[in-house]
Amino acid sequence: MEQEEEVMSEIQDKVVVITGAGGGIGEATALRLAASGAKVVAGDLQEDRLKELADRVTAAGGEVAYARTDVRQRADVAKLVALASERFGKLDVIVNNAGIGPIAPLDDLCVDDWEAMIDINLKGVLYGIAAALPIFRAQGFGHVVNTASTAGHKVVPNQAVYAATKFAVRALSEGLRQEAGEDLRVTIVSPGFVNTAFVEAINNPDVRAQLIEARDKFAVPADAIARAIAFAIEQPSNVDVGEIVVRPTAQS
Repeated sequence: MEQEEEVMSEIQDKVVVITGAGGGIGEATALRLAASGAKVVAGDLQEDRLKELADRVTAAGGEVAYARTDVRQRADVAKLVALASERFGKLDVIVNNAGIGPIAPLDDLCVDDWEAMIDINLKGVLYGIAAALPIFRAQGFGHVVNTASTAGHKVVPNQAVYAATKFAVRALSEGLRQEAGEDLRVTIVSPGFVNTAFVEAINNPDVRAQLIEARDKFAVPADAIARAIAFAIEQPSNVDVGEIVVRPTAQS
């Protein structure tokens, strides 16, 4: 019991910004952290999903704020981070989680999808860092958590551009960690196959059908990733969890 209380105290009252919080990993993370006493500031393109999330958190006795956020727009991300400081007086953690994966063979020439993945998966993370880092420096503390992927460790057919963005997120995060100094923490969370609606946005019908079948067969729940994020956040301030890879046991 004493150990559980100690862990809870590391998350209690922390102010956490989460992008892509309207569903999947972001939603699961918001719910788990709010249940542990964090003050959650949620951003997503789908404002109706954010309201549903906020209602669930509030009904359970948690504290939450939210704003429609397009991570392709630097101003939107800056406003979301500013909302955390305005509403709760500080910012402890930013979880740069928003991402898309409309994967397809390069021969399909889905250039618009390539650009969208770069804008959301990579530039969205950069915008989050740009918004949070000055606040962290002024406070003298802060934690950046970036969602990468096992695709950032291994390239497979149909995922070249998606993998490129996730390799870049890992490189960016490691560079930030080396520059962060002793007062800031940086964590990469690399999920494997997660049971979300992520794959249903894939336009190539053959690739989509293949991945939906695999997802339904062995993907892990989004809360498995949320638990990993919570683990990194709940560590003492002098402990930096560099990267966590979470994949189904059946995933190669």
